[in-house]
Amino acid sequence: MRSATALTTLLLSTSLLSVSAAPTASAPASVNWPEFRGAGAQGQSTAKNLPLEWSPTSHIVWKAPVPGVGWSSPVVIGDRIFLTSALPIGGVEDPKSDRSLHALALDAATGKPVWDVELFTAKSPRAHRKNSHASPTTVFEDGKLYVHFGHLGTACLEAATGKTIWATQEFAYSPVHGNGSSPVLFEDLLIFSADAETDPKVIALDKTTGKQRWAFARQSEAKKKFSFCTPLIIDVGGQKQLVTPGSGVVNGLDPKTGTEIWHFNYDQGYSVVPRPIYAHGIIYLSSGYDKPVLYAIKVDASSKGDITATNLAWRIDKAAPHNPSMVVVGDEIYFVADNGILTCADAKTGTVHYSERCTGPISASILSADGKLYLQDEKGLGIVIKPGKTYQVLAQNDLAERSLASYAIIGSDLLIRTEGNLYRVKK
Repeated sequence: MRSATALTTLLLSTSLLSVSAAPTASAPASVNWPEFRGAGAQGQSTAKNLPLEWSPTSHIVWKAPVPGVGWSSPVVIGDRIFLTSALPIGGVEDPKSDRSLHALALDAATGKPVWDVELFTAKSPRAHRKNSHASPTTVFEDGKLYVHFGHLGTACLEAATGKTIWATQEFAYSPVHGNGSSPVLFEDLLIFSADAETDPKVIALDKTTGKQRWAFARQSEAKKKFSFCTPLIIDVGGQKQLVTPGSGVVNGLDPKTGTEIWHFNYDQGYSVVPRPIYAHGIIYLSSGYDKPVLYAIKVDASSKGDITATNLAWRIDKAAPHNPSMVVVGDEIYFVADNGILTCADAKTGTVHYSERCTGPISASILSADGKLYLQDEKGLGIVIKPGKTYQVLAQNDLAERSLASYAIIGSDLLIRTEGNLYRVKK
């Protein structure tokens, strides 16, 4: 491990746009965005006065370049923003080049670097054209930042300084199309999916040491075993459960031990990406490639073993997402297919209220905040939608830069990661 300086030098030498104040380190938890999809892990925020309109030259607090390639979403704690990126070793961008895998912290008020650290190197790693070698989002807790690069390595850092507490590449596996699943924290465990092309697993590490505590071997009839889904911790009748979709199956596990509580099969679905969500006693998930199906699965304290035949509330076979995660607002669920068709349905019954062309091709997850839905497509077009049973576009905002990362919120501002930059956008 070594501290890298090239990224810091490049960021500091680049001018930033006008600056406004950021939350301090003592800011309340409501302004924090500690993991993929925010504090509740389901793409929702209580933030108010968020921007409605923006462009490359308006409503921008600052624009900070982020060298290398990465589609991890920003994590925000107080006055710090955390990202990961994969820089080409040798400095020349080439999809086949060896990679230097970095974690970095930015000052929230200015976008300037606070620290950056090289954690691992990877020799000619494979990745899909819509993936990167730094796609998993970090997770923060109690002054520590947990950084995960899938099969390429996992580490724990001091968030204030970037100092490495522990780092491991012990849990390497043979991926397909690179890495993608973000880690989650539960009590003293760091948990992540390791859905390789063979022998897919869910792995829990001791978060203080990086040593394995348990591993769950995923079983399904899917011929293609690889997936990229981030698990979700839910509460079912007072019992914490780890909901972890993989190829052909979603498992509900006891997060303390990795013991299976229940499972639900969905045949040959593979390369599952969207993070599941949970509302109204129902788990909502999309079954992945080749043709995704949106499943609504009822769970309660009596849900045990194979619940495939008994616990399906409803399903939708049309316009389900391959990549973007969904969101539930009140009694409605909103999901967007990768081709940009946004659907609103009754979350309890599956009755479709509308299904409309909304964006261009899209991979980023939907954000619900401030009485609005935010969607960011792959060309950098941000669409703002009014929630409700009728389709209503409030604004269209084009940054004209490739974008696959999901939004984060800082105070009353949006953070938007594009192919080369991180934007802080104000009202």
